Amino acid sequence: MKESKDFFWPSYVDLMTALFLTMLVLFVLSFKRFKDKEVSLQVANKQLNVQLQEKRKLDEIKAALKRLESDYFIYNQRYKRYELNFPVTFAPQSAVLPADAQTPLVKAGRFLLSQMKALETNDNVQYLIVVEGRAAKDMRYPASDPRNLDGPAVRQLSYSRALAVIRLWEQAGLRFPSNLEVVAAGSGFRGVGRYVGAQEGLNKRFIIQVQPKIGSIGK
Repeated sequence: MKESKDFFWPSYVDLMTALFLTMLVLFVLSFKRFKDKEVSLQVANKQLNVQLQEKRKLDEIKAALKRLESDYFIYNQRYKRYELNFPVTFAPQSAVLPADAQTPLVKAGRFLLSQMKALETNDNVQYLIVVEGRAAKDMRYPASDPRNLDGPAVRQLSYSRALAVIRLWEQAGLRFPSNLEVVAAGSGFRGVGRYVGAQEGLNKRFIIQVQPKIGSIGK
């Protein structure tokens, strides 16, 4: 009987040791999985908070831009952009702002500035205001006529028209905050959402685009 007990005892110890090691390994693996899951949840929660902040900021921007709809600006639902709500008719091949358009343009600029100042300026979000000038084709000539080709001269003309608006605002004392970058652009005879046919002359206008700069939200 003694030999039997001596034989059984080492086997029992080995078994208990193996079970302990197995439980220890399972505990370590479970703890690691738990910690990995915890880190994953923390990362997901952080990303969710960032997305929530971005959505709130985009909702604020959308609400602020909504206030642009007025006697000065109109929202083009089809192309998701704001346009001047009154025509500006230039002389052919000229970038000189018509005298009768200068006062309305200054008022539009002041209105734009006041609405943009309503946005929070302490959240490091930056905005890009693009004044896009356009040119209208001469409908007395076919589209293939050299006078209706979208060349460098036409692009320069439309750009100069947009630049004339910004220069007018500067002369009127309009100073946009540092978080608002105002740039001029010219699309010539091109650009999305041009008027066609009998409405070709309406392309002598400016399109005002206001967008938050990519990467500046959620910082």
